[in-house]
Amino acid sequence: MKIAVIDDYQNAFRALKCYAKLSGHEVIVYNDTEKDPARLAERLKDADAVILTQQRSRFPRAVIERLPKLKLITQTGRNAAHIDLEACTERGVIVSAGGTGRSSATAELTWALILATLRHIPEEVRNLKQGRWQSTLGVDVRDKTLGIYALGKIGSLVANVGHAFGAHVVCWGREGTRARAQEAGYDFAQSPEAFFGNADILCLHLPLNNETRGIVRREDLARMKTSALLVNTSRAGLIAEGALMEALKAGRPGFSGVDVY
Repeated sequence: MKIAVIDDYQNAFRALKCYAKLSGHEVIVYNDTEKDPARLAERLKDADAVILTQQRSRFPRAVIERLPKLKLITQTGRNAAHIDLEACTERGVIVSAGGTGRSSATAELTWALILATLRHIPEEVRNLKQGRWQSTLGVDVRDKTLGIYALGKIGSLVANVGHAFGAHVVCWGREGTRARAQEAGYDFAQSPEAFFGNADILCLHLPLNNETRGIVRREDLARMKTSALLVNTSRAGLIAEGALMEALKAGRPGFSGVDVY
């Protein structure tokens, strides 16, 4: 079987313990990315199986219909909104997307970004290398309003850490978030306007799909404080295209910590 692995930016696939199980198959790993559907299809035209790394590349009908040998699409992560499932069903292609993932890893990264930003850690590291010591003042998490957009597994971990630091946790999202916030003893914002307007730190923890794409609008960001920090460790597409850069240039919010592109 010919197996293609795409978007393995960190070249991590070959280092996995399970990689040895594929010793009897032809495996090609692509560490770069190809977003053009025609060129992606050309790259994968001889593959029997394709392994996607998270949702880094879309798999629309235009790609699937050009892969005559394809029998299986599997991926890391369970969100399959980027795959045309109808086209796969029509062509008899099995799609396997599952696994619980490690919520703690994303929650830890979220707090790494929060603390690095509030305490100016990257800036202070650069300054120290230039011989300058303690040139900024850090900001406490304690007594700040921590906004959690979607209180799922990751959002709950981030909220719990914020609560331990002494932050006032306020949530926003669908009814599931409202119920979980009530159970955990966190507040639920009265409106999206209040949620964005009152947060000192606001974290996005939603999956990206047709319902959530662009769910954070320009007018939402414009309501944020000039001192506020927006953290996105979910997907870049949750924010309207170009809106975050415009908002930062306008000074609302004042800061952003992201690991998405």
